[in-house]
Amino acid sequence: MKKTFLLSILMLAICFVTIAQDRTNFKAGFNAGIPVGDFSEAYAFSIGVDVAYHYGVSELIDLGAATGYINVFGDTIDTIGEIEAEFEDYSFIPVAASLRIYPTYHFKLGADVGYAVATANDSEGGLYYRPVIGYNITGNTELNVSYMAIDNDGTLAVATLGLLFLF
Repeated sequence: MKKTFLLSILMLAICFVTIAQDRTNFKAGFNAGIPVGDFSEAYAFSIGVDVAYHYGVSELIDLGAATGYINVFGDTIDTIGEIEAEFEDYSFIPVAASLRIYPTYHFKLGADVGYAVATANDSEGGLYYRPVIGYNITGNTELNVSYMAIDNDGTLAVATLGLLFLF
């Protein structure tokens, strides 16, 4: 029993050392943004949580999967005279493939492409795409800017600023 336990600890340590030698990582963080484009007057701002797993396929390229939860808060706007239109919040869960290219150690370019699953019954999802520019602040912290969009009979787009922690 003691040997099995020690062997398990040793194997776990070897796995951590092996993972530490490449850029494969798990990322989690948050983002905030402002709507732009077609629906910029209908929505006020957005906040969200990002989760991703990237696997280093070469020195310059990572492939992976990305998901999370994003809520875009509806706004009230004046239409004609004293008539107001109130827009409901729109929340979704993106399910996407992810690509990152590393021109330098600290700087990265990439995109997430997939489908945004709407969380409300009366909402629809759509094609999800998100070009990203990121900068590694430290070895385990990333700051990024992105253009997040959902395309379905119009485009809901948000310019975001995000902070991710790498594990």
